[in-house]
Amino acid sequence: MSPASHPSIAPGSVIGVLGSGQLGRMIAQAAAQLGLKTHVFAPESGPAFDVASHRTRAPYEDEAALAAFADSVAVVTYEFENVPARAAAVLAQRRPVLPGPDALAITQDRLTEKTFLNKLGVPTAPFLAVDDAEGLARAVERLGRPSILKTRRLGYDGKGQAMIREGADLAEAFRSIGAAPAILEGFVPFVREVSVVAARAADGSYAAFDLCENEHENHILALTRAPARVAPETAAAATAMTRKIMEALKYVGVIAVEMFVVEEMADGARVERLVVNEIAPRVHNSGHWTLDGAVTSQFEQHVRAICGWPLGSTRRHGQVEMRNLIGEDVNRWRDLLGESGACVRLYGKHEARPGRKMGHVTRIIGP
Repeated sequence: MSPASHPSIAPGSVIGVLGSGQLGRMIAQAAAQLGLKTHVFAPESGPAFDVASHRTRAPYEDEAALAAFADSVAVVTYEFENVPARAAAVLAQRRPVLPGPDALAITQDRLTEKTFLNKLGVPTAPFLAVDDAEGLARAVERLGRPSILKTRRLGYDGKGQAMIREGADLAEAFRSIGAAPAILEGFVPFVREVSVVAARAADGSYAAFDLCENEHENHILALTRAPARVAPETAAAATAMTRKIMEALKYVGVIAVEMFVVEEMADGARVERLVVNEIAPRVHNSGHWTLDGAVTSQFEQHVRAICGWPLGSTRRHGQVEMRNLIGEDVNRWRDLLGESGACVRLYGKHEARPGRKMGHVTRIIGP
């Protein structure tokens, strides 16, 4: 059987998970509810190790450890998109890696990702490649200010980014992101940020959760509402756009596509337009509301998709709000547990550092 083939995986099988963070933890918990086991591979201990059936702590560069890991599982998935390309290739020689290495390669690089989206006809912010401080100056001259400098690789929750405003020192801005290969994005005057969390199976079946709306504080997701406060046609367009992206990638698993909603006047009427910001080829923080707010959680949906099982219902239980518990917020755990209707999820992290996601709480706030 070719490692690229995708048979249906039976209950009792072992799913391999790359990464030991909270997303891996919740994948492992969802797998256990479906009678599956998990083997977590990561270079450092983390919340997923506490709930996994098996654990391997080794560098992603250790090819012997990767091979042994692959031989112990039926399928491999990941909880973060910065898996080294060589590690994914080694694993793919032995077992299906889902979502596939091609999706991983495209979404690991912001320049490659945005180029891919534009070729599909999916709108993004205007962007230019930036390789050095002189290239940044030329890009700013073309795209103007304000604009946003982002590293091409790595970076999340605002890391690896610099806002270019009037009077900004461009050389210092480039140094602030580590003088790494980057892109400059033109500023998008959005009215809200939204995301589509959706799943696609190997047979092409597709299921999207309702479009959700996200609020950030200090570049970190603070609050998600479902459904988003947009026109029905805007929500439908976002879902269709996500399906187009997933089909082009031949994607299997759960994806999150982050978008900006821009309001414009057309023929005297206010209309909404969507601009894609980023693709996350994995389960996503903005989908955490589904754990207690939908029939099937994004984590169970991901497990179903990569195992070749039917996708579950994405129906909401009502109007949902999910708030992240960041840093010292987690110290309110006793009060939150005493609140009627609050669904508290704690990630088992031992130290509440500023900016660190320690858990989340979900509330059903209306029908």
